[in-house]
Amino acid sequence: MTTTTTASATTAASAASKVLRVPPADPATAAAHFHRRFTFEADVADVHADIESGAPGFVLVDSRSAEAWAQGHIPGAVHLPTDEIPARAAALVPPGSVVVTYCWGPGCNGATRAAYAFASAGHPVKEMLGGFEYWSREGFPVEDEAGLRRSAPDPLTAPVGAQGASCGC
Repeated sequence: MTTTTTASATTAASAASKVLRVPPADPATAAAHFHRRFTFEADVADVHADIESGAPGFVLVDSRSAEAWAQGHIPGAVHLPTDEIPARAAALVPPGSVVVTYCWGPGCNGATRAAYAFASAGHPVKEMLGGFEYWSREGFPVEDEAGLRRSAPDPLTAPVGAQGASCGC
């Protein structure tokens, strides 16, 4: 009788919770999943920190159009629109280099398509989460034909009053 009562209580709690409709994975499975995500993704704050420190190891690729690049891009990035990757990557990205791709932002899958093109060509690759939008929103430098500029960080993406500071996570 206790088993039935406990099972009924668990079912009732799960039915009441939208979050727990599907129970969480066991911790080992969850750890493997989240580790796997880190192998495919990079955060804008981490990319910025590595660029600022001069840490070697990756080529940052802007996969947007020429018009988007001209509107503003991350300083030091290589401009290589997705459709041109098969023809031009060998000339712009050293063989074996880790590539980090970015496009407009989370509402665009251009960086994902670019990452797929690089991986298909044999490059180790990661996608920069948030893209150019979150780079700009966090107050990191943007370059265009007029030079470098910085916007104030968006308080929804970075601490208020910080200039290009990370969230601290």
